[in-house]
Amino acid sequence: MHDEFETLRKFDAGNGREGFLHSLPALEERGIGKISRLPVSIRIVLESVLRNCDGKKARRKDVEALANWKAKSPANEEIPFVVARIVLQDFTGVPLVVDLAAMRSAVQRLGRDPNIIEPLVPVDLVVDHSVQVDFFGSPRALELNLDMEFKRNRERYQFLKWGQQAFKTFQLIPPGIGIVHQVNLEYLAKGVLSNAGFQPASQPTAGKMPAGPATGTDALLYYPDTLVGTDSHTTMINGLGVVGWGVGGIEAEAGMLGQPVYFLTPEVVGVHMSGQLREGVTATDLVLHITQLLRAQKVVGKFVEFYGEGAASLPVPDRATIGNMSPEYGATMGYFPIDQESVNYLRATGRSEEQCVAFENYFRAQKMFGMPLRGEIDYSVHLDLDLGEVQPSVAGPKRPQDRINLPELGKTFRELLGKPVRDGGYGKQDVDLREKHIVELNGSAPRNGAMFSTDNKEEQGINAGDELNKIEMVANRPTPDPGREIEAESREIFAQGRTHIGHGSVLIAAITSCTNTSNPSVMIAAGLLAKNAVERGLHVDPSVKTSLAPGSRVVSDYLEKTGLQKYLNQLGFNLVGYGCTTCIGNSGPLHPNIEKAIHEYDLVAASVLSGNRNFEARVHQHIKANFLMSPPLVVAFALAGRVHIDLSHDPLGRDKHGNETFLRDLWPTLSEIRDTMQSALAPETFRKLYRDFANQNPKWNEIPSSTGDVYQWDEKSDYIHEPPFFQNFSMKPGHIEEICGARALGIFGDSITTDHISPAGAIKETSPAGKYLMSRGIQPRDFNSYGSRRGNDLVMTRGTFANVRIKNLMVPGTEGGVTKYFANGEGGQMSIFDAAMKYAKTKTPLVILAGHEYGSGSSRDWAAKGTRLLGVKAVVAASFERIHRSNLVGMGVLPLQFPEGTTAQSLGLDGSEVFSITGLSDAIKPGETITLEIEDKNRQKRSVPVKLRIDTPIEIDYYRHGGILPFVLGQLLSK
Repeated sequence: MHDEFETLRKFDAGNGREGFLHSLPALEERGIGKISRLPVSIRIVLESVLRNCDGKKARRKDVEALANWKAKSPANEEIPFVVARIVLQDFTGVPLVVDLAAMRSAVQRLGRDPNIIEPLVPVDLVVDHSVQVDFFGSPRALELNLDMEFKRNRERYQFLKWGQQAFKTFQLIPPGIGIVHQVNLEYLAKGVLSNAGFQPASQPTAGKMPAGPATGTDALLYYPDTLVGTDSHTTMINGLGVVGWGVGGIEAEAGMLGQPVYFLTPEVVGVHMSGQLREGVTATDLVLHITQLLRAQKVVGKFVEFYGEGAASLPVPDRATIGNMSPEYGATMGYFPIDQESVNYLRATGRSEEQCVAFENYFRAQKMFGMPLRGEIDYSVHLDLDLGEVQPSVAGPKRPQDRINLPELGKTFRELLGKPVRDGGYGKQDVDLREKHIVELNGSAPRNGAMFSTDNKEEQGINAGDELNKIEMVANRPTPDPGREIEAESREIFAQGRTHIGHGSVLIAAITSCTNTSNPSVMIAAGLLAKNAVERGLHVDPSVKTSLAPGSRVVSDYLEKTGLQKYLNQLGFNLVGYGCTTCIGNSGPLHPNIEKAIHEYDLVAASVLSGNRNFEARVHQHIKANFLMSPPLVVAFALAGRVHIDLSHDPLGRDKHGNETFLRDLWPTLSEIRDTMQSALAPETFRKLYRDFANQNPKWNEIPSSTGDVYQWDEKSDYIHEPPFFQNFSMKPGHIEEICGARALGIFGDSITTDHISPAGAIKETSPAGKYLMSRGIQPRDFNSYGSRRGNDLVMTRGTFANVRIKNLMVPGTEGGVTKYFANGEGGQMSIFDAAMKYAKTKTPLVILAGHEYGSGSSRDWAAKGTRLLGVKAVVAASFERIHRSNLVGMGVLPLQFPEGTTAQSLGLDGSEVFSITGLSDAIKPGETITLEIEDKNRQKRSVPVKLRIDTPIEIDYYRHGGILPFVLGQLLSK
């Protein structure tokens, strides 16, 4: 047990139990920093660094540096943050479980016990990304969509089911239960955790710990619940006072195996909230207001902490909605400190009394309980927000930060329709919005459309300078648009009848996403609005694809209990599934005749959704205008059928007596919402619905799966394949050696994203991955996406640098993953994959040369894994995106940085040169200068100094071992 700063103290954990903690007030008493003035989010990270200070993972100087955090100028230091647990969704989680399975196979080959490979912190994987809205507006929609999901994802699910029984610290929550962030909020998060069996110092000296027995293994050490997740909206949990955010797969694997997650010491923006929300204003209106406010403040890479009396007045579901949209306003976190409201939420959601008391007492003992008030804490930047000024609003049509006050939506849409495309408009001149086109809805099946490609950024409204993770937001969708397999049930899919559509017609209305469905106040408001509409005889046009996909079954329970679900059903908002659905682009097909009309008349149609992202082509590739809004407004716009409307003055429709009906006639009061909520929410409901998951989803039980501690790899599978990361694993770490006689595999310009390096979307027939799948007997219509095949290295390696838009400057005038093969001196043109395989036969090391911001975008781990498996030994760039740089080191690839002003272009390189990297040895130090030697085809040599972008001592260990996974495997085997 480490107690480097002698801060271990006893505290009352409640119910007569005694606990231990690493006391931050005690650290301050020792004269180390003004800790009581630090933002609460920084203090929670500091506690982790203090508790894990062992001289290796975290050093004494790391604790001292963070304890002395300077609000106005944070140190340019990386913080080693050891998290308490990890959450995964299925799309990003499958490759992590594949790596764990491969580690077990490697251990078995060495004749050791494979069970030593076990996540060292609890890991929860929630299957939520794979359900699509193929069926809707029918009582059978839930069952039929679940059937489709299981058909499409059977191989992936069989593998996950093996993982569920093989790993003790790995909990799998099967499909049909909820969305990862809502399940985390309502069930997984504990607020404070404890370790049994830790050994405190045998006899505390005076002043360190109060007297009392401090030996024995029944002592419990308490510490804050902290996490990282492989999904950017992990920040939803910040609303409960839990520190956590989204990371890439390699960082999550490191955290899973007990390694720190590293991040640069952040600035913390303090947002002081005052006042209260007005009647008719929802938590969704508030989060859209905050997203606009903070986007303008440029909070990218910073922590945001909300405080003040206004923050204290918000219930946890409202806080969670605000935390959830941190990626949209660009912050690492949107954090709310712990107060009585946090404890009340744990109680209300069925957590045990023992857990709730320990949570409160721990934070009181750490002097971190209660919402801070103005002047109590030092923030880098201070902002003010009066909740009373928030207006009902929507955001869109292309970005979540483009907020529009509700009465102005019609006017704004008309303006955008005529505005030139280059200015963010749609370029439609002289449009008569009254013009409509007849569409016959005859129940025919959707056509078998090709899945849209993540490669064509122009089609997606993605421009240079857009936020870094935007391409991931657009592309991270697991299932292709559906085809033949649902034709058999086609009559179930679409409403019948005749309809009229035009510019501004609402064609998708989705109550979707954990952002809002976790918040009972807005869900009950949607139900009450539906009830008022049905009672007046209003209905929704059959052209609108309506869906209700909550993030938890608790929502269905309270909508049934209050009798509101039947009114939602009558408007077509039947339950379609418990998963992300429309929010991540799994909105499913539109009626083929509607799609035909959109194309024929080039219509700018609209979707309305209670999600968090609305980039063009994100929600549906044929719908250009997408508006984020609260669930009750989704119902209102479904009734109105168009977005060019001012709901404060224009009628939504006519009632059964022919009278005009306005939004104000249907909108429920705050007291109605509150009374309905109180009658419907009980802690026992949460306890009942969050247990015995297997029996709550019979389809999951029907999936056959292998058992045992070691996975039986199936060579016939094209979704799951054993990766070669541990094939030649040795207990002896390698030596760091110079790289000699290397060839360039690619020379790239600036802003190469991780999606350029490892695309997530459609697989082209003519690409190396497409040819490989066809050689395995798979037809192009069944290719699925790269994203869905992340568990198969044979597909993903062929997909590396295969983005159709990537430009390799070695082959001027071309796009796509091509290069020149120079080993025979001729420079023949071929695919990057084929060239890499030819170089591998002659054991020729490879390098990549690139410009500024190499690896920007999402933290896609396959961008580093694929680079490594192609045989690339080093990437030399003008600058790196932070996470991709650490991922390269984590995969044993050397990141090197050109001096300021030097690039491959300024050096006149064309790829025919031979490269060597000298100055590498076991004695290298982080950040030192080494030499890139270049020999051209005329045997002329020159040298360029380059900076070693291995930034920390632990990264040198990772690199020496060939990456983080072999490093951790070696550590586990040597214990």
